Amino acid sequence: MRRCTTRCTALRLVSHRPGRPLPTFADAEDVVQEAWLRLQRTGLTSLDNPAAWLTTVTTRLAIDRLRQQQRSREDYVGPWLPEPIATAEDPSRTVEMAESLTAGFLVLLETLGPNERAAFLLVEVFGEPYAQVASILDRSEASCRQLVHRARVRIEEGRPRFKAAPAEAEQVAAAFAQATMTGDVDALLALISDEIQLVSDGGALQHAARRPIVRPEQVARFLLNVVRRLPAGVTFESSVLNGEPSLILWNEGAPMMTMQLDIGANQVQRIRFVINRNKLSHLTIPVALR
Repeated sequence: MRRCTTRCTALRLVSHRPGRPLPTFADAEDVVQEAWLRLQRTGLTSLDNPAAWLTTVTTRLAIDRLRQQQRSREDYVGPWLPEPIATAEDPSRTVEMAESLTAGFLVLLETLGPNERAAFLLVEVFGEPYAQVASILDRSEASCRQLVHRARVRIEEGRPRFKAAPAEAEQVAAAFAQATMTGDVDALLALISDEIQLVSDGGALQHAARRPIVRPEQVARFLLNVVRRLPAGVTFESSVLNGEPSLILWNEGAPMMTMQLDIGANQVQRIRFVINRNKLSHLTIPVALR
C-alpha cells in the first residue's frame, strides 16, 4: 500500500508533466525508483513514519526533476500536451482522482511553479494536512496556504465552464468519431462548439499544427484532412485516456496518434491530438485509477 501511494504521488507530480522533451512516464519511474533506493539505504526499521518519509522524499525528488525540465522547455517544437495515459477503470468510480489525470487539468498544472504544483496536489488531490506539506516543502504553513490559494485560483480560472456527465460524454464522443471517420461534415459541425480549440502535439519529428485551431469550420476541415491522409490499414479504437473519452489510431500494431475530447453541453469543446510517438509508446499499459 505504501508503495502504491508513493508511486501515485510521483506520477501526479512528475509523469503528467512531460517536460520538453523528456518521456515523462520514465521520469516518474525514475523518481519512484530513486525514492525506494534511498529507503533501502536508510532502512525501513529506522523510520518512525515510513509513509511520511516516502511522501517527503518523492515530492522533493519530483520538484528537483521539474526544475531540471523547466530549463529545457524552450527546446520543444510546437505546442506541448500531456502524455496520454490509458486509464484502466471507469473514471466515474474515482471522480476526484480521474480529474487529476485529465489532459485539461494537466495543462493547467503547467501554469504553476514546482512548489505551487507540489503544494496544490498534496493538499487538493492527496488531502495532506498543511503541517505535513510545510515539512515536505520546508516552508511555513502560512506560506504553503498562500501557494495553494494562488494555485487554486489559477486552476479554477482555467477550468471549462461546462463538463458533460460520463454517459453524455460517451454518446457525444461516439457520434463525433463516426462523423469524423465517415467524413460527415454537417454532423461534425453540429458536434463542435463555437468555442472549439484544437491543439496538436507532434514534437520535433512529427508534422502537426504549430498553433491552436479555433474556428469550427477550420477544425472540421483539419480533422477530415487528417483522416483522408491516413495510410491504409489504420484502425480506430474508442478508449479512455486521462479519464476522458478518446480515440486511439493504430497502425501496424503501434499507436499512431491519440485524440482526446473535452466535452460539455452536448458538444466537443477541446480536441487534443498527440502525434509525438515518444509520448505514445506506453499506451499498451493501462494505469488503474487508485
